[in-house]
Amino acid sequence: MFKIGEFSMLSKVPVKTLRYYDRIELLKPEKTDQATGYRYYSAEQLFQVNRIFLYKELGFTLKQMAQLLHEDISLDQLQGMFKLKESEIQQLIEREQEKLVRIKERMHLIKREGSVEKEQEVIIKTVESKRLLSFRSCGAVEDIPSLFQTLHQLWDTYAEEWVTEPQVVLWRESPDQANDFEFEVGYAVKGEITSLPDELSIRALPAETMATLLFHSNSPFAQTACIDLATWIEENGYRVKEDQPGREIYLPLSGEQGDRLIEIQIPIER
Repeated sequence: MFKIGEFSMLSKVPVKTLRYYDRIELLKPEKTDQATGYRYYSAEQLFQVNRIFLYKELGFTLKQMAQLLHEDISLDQLQGMFKLKESEIQQLIEREQEKLVRIKERMHLIKREGSVEKEQEVIIKTVESKRLLSFRSCGAVEDIPSLFQTLHQLWDTYAEEWVTEPQVVLWRESPDQANDFEFEVGYAVKGEITSLPDELSIRALPAETMATLLFHSNSPFAQTACIDLATWIEENGYRVKEDQPGREIYLPLSGEQGDRLIEIQIPIER
């Protein structure tokens, strides 16, 4: 048996905390001397301390920890809890990494203020009308990959015979969500599809005159393309057609992973 000070040293839990744990019945000493009030702990209770640390990492409250200790949670249940927590932390890391990328993009734009990129050429062209198999949702730009995942999960495998690359994204301001855009993600359809899940639709995209820019997704220009395109439209006496969405066309490349060509298409008129 160990006195409270000795157990504190072994468990790395302050004496004040051990006394508090005793008071709230989270970790009671193995024995308390009625005459002196001294608390005594056993080596076995170090396992309980370890579980308290584990539950704290999982985000449980002290009250919940006490209940879990009394329930004698199995090792398999603990492993399941930690796998769930691991997944949550991984998602948090990925969101923070995405946020870091956006911060770097914004810093690049700040450095670009007052200057215009000349390495890319704006091209006016008329795009052909096409039929688009698409999934529609409101959200932010960083949601586009997950929207394509949803699209792929919804369509039947046979539908692959009727769709063609590349990926197409349409966007416009959402009429209902103040901070979101209305996105449609999809593929051009080259055949007749007789049935689809309710969440998917086939729509006609009209032929349009577009101001376009083409660039590599991993180039510094990717963060400034819309600014340069807007500058060109303004300086050349055009205006954006408000009744048609903007478009992005994604062209995969064989080479560096994640690298692709992106063409931004903005419908314009005089």
